[in-house]
Amino acid sequence: MESPFFLLTILLFLTSSAAAAATSKPGASHDLVRSSCVHASYPTLCFRTLSSYSGAASTPRDLAQAAVKVSLSRASKVSTYLTTSVTGKSKRERVALGDCVEQMSDSMDELSKTLRELKHLRDETFEFQMSNAQTWVSAALTNEDTCLDGFEGVDGKVKSDVKRKITNVAKVTSNALYMINRLNESRG
Repeated sequence: MESPFFLLTILLFLTSSAAAAATSKPGASHDLVRSSCVHASYPTLCFRTLSSYSGAASTPRDLAQAAVKVSLSRASKVSTYLTTSVTGKSKRERVALGDCVEQMSDSMDELSKTLRELKHLRDETFEFQMSNAQTWVSAALTNEDTCLDGFEGVDGKVKSDVKRKITNVAKVTSNALYMINRLNESRG
C-alpha cells in the first residue's frame, strides 16, 4: 500500500501537469488575442477574426501580422466579388464600381507592403518601418472610404452590397492599424 505522502505527491504532480497543459501555447495565444483586442475599434470582430486565424500568435508582432493578413484576405475577396459578381445597371454605378475595384487594388498593394515590412522588422530601423506600416494601412483605410464615396447619390442593391462588404474590410483594416500601433508601443 502506498503512503499518503506518495499519493499526495502524485496528485500534486497530476494537478500541476493539468494546469500546465491548460496554460500551454494555444491558451496563451487565445489570452493574448483577447487582451489585445479589448481596446480595438471593433473588439468583437477583432477577437473573432484573430482567434480563429490559423497559426498561433504568441507576440504582438504575430498579432499585427495576422491582423494585416485578415485585412488583405478580405480585401482580396471583395475585389474578386466586385470584378466578377457585380454589374452596375446605370453608368454611375459602373463608374463607381470601376473606381472601387481600383481603390481595393491599391489597398491590397498597401497591405501587402505592410505585411512585408512587419515580417522584416529590425531594431535599427524599427521606428521607420513602423511609420511605413502605419502610413500604408492608413492609406488602405482611405482607399476603402473613397470607394464608398463613389456611391454618393446612388441607391439600390449594388450600393448596399458594396457598402456592406467594404465596411467589413474597413473594420478589419482599422483593427489591423490598431494592432500595428500596439506593436509600435511595445517595440516588437
